[in-house]
Amino acid sequence: MRTPKCHERVSTVAVACAALVLAVTGTATAQPRHHHEDLGRQVLAAEDGWASYGTGTTGGAKADAAHVYTVSTWDAFKAALAAGGNAPRIIKVKGTIDADGPGCDSFAVPGYDFDTYLQTYAPETWGRDKDLSAEPDNSPEGLRRASQARQDAYIKAYVPADTTIVGIGEDAGFKGASLQIKDVDNVIVRNLALESPLDCFPQWDPTDTADGNWNSEYDSAVVYGATHVWMDHNTFTDGDHPDSTLPHYYGRVFEQHDGELDIVKGADYVTASWNVFADHDKTILIGNSDSASTAAVDRGHLKATFHHNLFADLVERAPRVRFGQVDSYNNHFVAGADYGYSYGIGMESQLVAEHNAFTLPSGVGAGTILKKWKEAPVTAADNYVNGRRTDLIAVHNTEVPGEILQPGAGWTPVLRTHVDSPKAVPALVDHRAGAGRLR
Repeated sequence: MRTPKCHERVSTVAVACAALVLAVTGTATAQPRHHHEDLGRQVLAAEDGWASYGTGTTGGAKADAAHVYTVSTWDAFKAALAAGGNAPRIIKVKGTIDADGPGCDSFAVPGYDFDTYLQTYAPETWGRDKDLSAEPDNSPEGLRRASQARQDAYIKAYVPADTTIVGIGEDAGFKGASLQIKDVDNVIVRNLALESPLDCFPQWDPTDTADGNWNSEYDSAVVYGATHVWMDHNTFTDGDHPDSTLPHYYGRVFEQHDGELDIVKGADYVTASWNVFADHDKTILIGNSDSASTAAVDRGHLKATFHHNLFADLVERAPRVRFGQVDSYNNHFVAGADYGYSYGIGMESQLVAEHNAFTLPSGVGAGTILKKWKEAPVTAADNYVNGRRTDLIAVHNTEVPGEILQPGAGWTPVLRTHVDSPKAVPALVDHRAGAGRLR
């Protein structure tokens, strides 16, 4: 029995920059103002993005001593999530916790064999006009489904309401974990390095595009129907398994990654601040479908703020937006060789992208920063590309004439503690965003 192999490689994205001492004033955005405070007790500042709306976001700050946990293993982390009933909790993560388990072979059910799977569903045998959804449980696809279910149960961790998860020190985080923030309120996740889960059992779909596609599960973090969530000072990467190391089968990349952060299914009031999103393809999805059933759930929700984040060496979705009122300001976008676009303008989206900085390599036009998927107006003001103020909508409409964007998202963000000059953003964000920067 064989399962797909992966190859180790050190990430090419240098997200850990040299330390830089910067003054912290009373107007500094989303930075802890009292560094001597217990990180687990810190809460989101007032007016700091959509997560501060209404009741605000305090996570487990009110936890008593009995509900403060320090964990260094995956089993201990999941036990801390499950303990204590509905009481607020603080979970302090020490060191890097491996959520991958003993490896792909350990998740495979008896009888599953990847070579048999490849032979059975090869396009020259199976064709490209029918999917695999009707395959029985004892088929290669049925055994793949069962194997994937075992991995799913192991690597997903469900975060309860009124919880703070915080990394302690410079090397805290998870490898291969999928944090599920689902149908709960009031969650804080901070100071963690999150290496993307690797799907051991992607599904082949012959009908996905004319050539078929491999589709994978598992995001590093999913905000699903949840409210008041603060993601701060985390680092999201593919770590030792970037897409460039993945093999090809049937002439298509054997895709083993999904997203780094998804905000879906009516989720609301999310602030993502001072994070690093790096070395990934489909990075952040806000709203996961254009369908009528999805629209009924998402319309009027999916309110999210992104500020002072570093987006480095990504392909797309930083983020891709459907339906939501999304405020994105003071972020630094650094494009790499495989850059596709940053902002995806989707169904009924209301994106405001202001005061951001973009660093594009030679040969990449500023018109690619915005990508139009559906007709939806966008606000894009005071953005700088390679040090020059640039009208992103105008340059897009000039460089991509078949995708004309209309200005004016129809709302004005007010939940901002402070807006930095976009000229200062690269130095500020590159030296302060990401895990290991909180003390």
